[in-house]
Amino acid sequence: MSLIDKLPLVLILYVALLFSLSVHEASHATAAYWLKDDTAKRQGRMTLNPAAHISLWGTVVFPLLGLMTGWPFIGWAKPVPVDPRNLSTQSKRFGYSLVSAAGPASNLIQALIFLPLAALLAKGLSQGSPQMGLAILNAGLNADLARLHGLGLSAGQVVLMALAGSLFLINLMLAFFNMIPVGPLDGGGVIRGLLPVGMLPKWDKLQPYMVVVLLILVLTPLGNFVFAPVFWVANAIIHPVAHLILGA
Repeated sequence: MSLIDKLPLVLILYVALLFSLSVHEASHATAAYWLKDDTAKRQGRMTLNPAAHISLWGTVVFPLLGLMTGWPFIGWAKPVPVDPRNLSTQSKRFGYSLVSAAGPASNLIQALIFLPLAALLAKGLSQGSPQMGLAILNAGLNADLARLHGLGLSAGQVVLMALAGSLFLINLMLAFFNMIPVGPLDGGGVIRGLLPVGMLPKWDKLQPYMVVVLLILVLTPLGNFVFAPVFWVANAIIHPVAHLILGA
């Protein structure tokens, strides 16, 4: 497939990623603000405007290269600034854990919203046929534009269906990936805030090695094992939702 042929799919996936990352970062900022730290709010990060969160390499260069070439699809935004000293929780480390968890939690919530929305959209486009609705839903979740077009959808309907399906899967992947307990990821922040103080030096010494392992897993075919649980979870919830909404 040529780059021109890939462009519609690349744009749909990129829009889904950009929206998901913006909600993720805004959730960090909002959680910090609720816990009385307004550092991120003062820097304009408590917003869904993607421009406030974009990192040149993490939000533009690497994701677009990944989408266009088929290399591992990695995306991130600018870290949200948090001053743990301002947090209102008795334990500042625990407060930081809550702020760290807010981003992945927002992605999980988005995934649980966009899957039923995708199923409802598929039902509306199915002309009353549960089998057709299921076919449309599956094609949307796979962002299979050719299949959606072959099922008789208009160009606008194809875009909406693929976007809804992509928002579900990308958010599920972001929720899972960010909770991996490695320092730069949110999972590292959550774990660090929950560990006993005496274990922190050992935990911090492990981080450089864990980052290297993570990069090897993500940038090689071994990454399939990293994301396998995402697809297990996706399949486990897709079928009940499809049955409930589509009757299929």
